[in-house]
Amino acid sequence: MNRTIPRGPYKPGKIRQNSEQCMLDAATQAFSRYGFSGTSMQNIADTAGVPKANVHYYFKNKMGVYTAVLGNILDLWDTVLNDITVTDNPATALCRYIDAKIDFSRTHPQESRVFAKEMLSGAPHLQEFLQDKYEAWLASRLRIFQSWIDAGKMDPIDPAHLLFMIWGSTQHYADFEPQVKQSLGTDTLHQEHFDAAAKTVKQVILKGCGLTPPAP
Repeated sequence: MNRTIPRGPYKPGKIRQNSEQCMLDAATQAFSRYGFSGTSMQNIADTAGVPKANVHYYFKNKMGVYTAVLGNILDLWDTVLNDITVTDNPATALCRYIDAKIDFSRTHPQESRVFAKEMLSGAPHLQEFLQDKYEAWLASRLRIFQSWIDAGKMDPIDPAHLLFMIWGSTQHYADFEPQVKQSLGTDTLHQEHFDAAAKTVKQVILKGCGLTPPAP
């Protein structure tokens, strides 16, 4: 007897979202390996293991997929800072942000290297975004840092340079992974390496701000 297997509701939006994410993951690998100029839509298709037409179905051209990759990276990086407020404990907020950035270097090293390549080339594909939306977003975050300083919650340091130091120290573990592994005498970076990195960066950054790291 034939039996009809019950199926859940068809969700084309979810299927499309998953397929598009697969394309973005493949594109991230390709851009990380070859850079923007060295990557083609065929490279992305080969990495994803699909016909090139499938990539074009979701993204009109290489620029479209590249800007989508960069946008995803910035969204992932900035999520934690989106939630900070003037009422937050600066030590807790900074620790949470450093932990998130170190974990990003652990889980998304290719994304970090794609962004680094873009910056090293002069950010030609991000200039407009950096001068518009990102500039306004960053200014709003820096005002919160300044409010903590004005309220005496942390030492008077330059908020922008504080962020630069956090970015540089946390992203180093992804962007310079071969150097880090060689220096630590390991073929693979494990969780304990990133835990030690996060602990050290937090201790140095927070003490430099006149803050005490919160208890675990």
